[in-house]
Amino acid sequence: MTTRSYRLAVLPGEGIGPEVVAATLQVLQRAGEQCGFAIAPQPALIGPPAFAETGQFLPDETLRCCEQSDGILFGAVSKGGLLELRRHFDLFINLRPVCPSPHLFHKSPLRSEVVQGVDLLFVRELASGIYFGESGRAEDAEGVYGFHTMRYGDAEMHRIARVALEWAQTRRRHLTVAHKENALPCLPWSARVEDVASDFPDVTVEPMLVDNLAMQLVLRPCDFDVVLAGNLFGDILSDLGGAIAGSIGMLGSASLNASGFGLYEPIHGTAPDIAGKGIANPMGAIASATLMLEQWGETKGAQQIREAQERILAQGYRTADLSPVPPEIFVTTDELVQLFFAELEKGG
Repeated sequence: MTTRSYRLAVLPGEGIGPEVVAATLQVLQRAGEQCGFAIAPQPALIGPPAFAETGQFLPDETLRCCEQSDGILFGAVSKGGLLELRRHFDLFINLRPVCPSPHLFHKSPLRSEVVQGVDLLFVRELASGIYFGESGRAEDAEGVYGFHTMRYGDAEMHRIARVALEWAQTRRRHLTVAHKENALPCLPWSARVEDVASDFPDVTVEPMLVDNLAMQLVLRPCDFDVVLAGNLFGDILSDLGGAIAGSIGMLGSASLNASGFGLYEPIHGTAPDIAGKGIANPMGAIASATLMLEQWGETKGAQQIREAQERILAQGYRTADLSPVPPEIFVTTDELVQLFFAELEKGG
């Protein structure tokens, strides 16, 4: 069998980032043995660990490593480096799928009948908006104040709208557009999406005020297909997906640019309270890795990993964040990796 090889920049970061990334690499490499691909990991520093060693949150060496890779596997950082990576590679597309496992419906704070059937995709604009706008601290006659500026070019809204519409066209042909035009009329997301929507006549576009959208995602999440949002609103709304899925530790993401190059990371953050205890849930990082495999065309590997995870969950194995109660079985991070190994062998 010809083995396809991929150079992967590995940026564990801090907190539980190194633990979930190490677990994910092991699962990726085992899946590769089954499916004819190989991962060549290239570790690099980012965030506070990088700053402690080099005085930079995103060292030049890390940037070169990423530029020479086929993708970036990212863990978590509390600050520094990530926004710079997004801007450098123009990773304006952020995909966050939410499709809860039926074996975890009871872990959601929402009723099982509300969660059943949920299959939604958040498409978040990732390279502009308030996180990249002019900001600072200043003082006037009334005292000291801070400011952040939310700015979006029409072209920036158009290009992410096209991505979201393309995804909706491959799914259930419904796109919900998050906006706050009653208070922010100079950011006309609805109109800019409609500019592009004429090329997708089979997709229904539904603008919705972001505060109402947050409520509706809790009341009737199964009614949503693709949700498009700007950077700030998308950041907040997509975390609701963690509650829907039973734990934010279950969810992964892909951040892509126009050429398809991507950074793949779980959405859970550093979780410093459990770092180093060996109990972190790597399934969000693993979910991110399956998105990476799909982007590379390694659909068989991605599918085998997902099927392995479903069999593990069906057997009752749970990490700490999923609050296992008998007859469910608590497993550590390392034990979960071993379960993936066993299930991948069966799938292969």
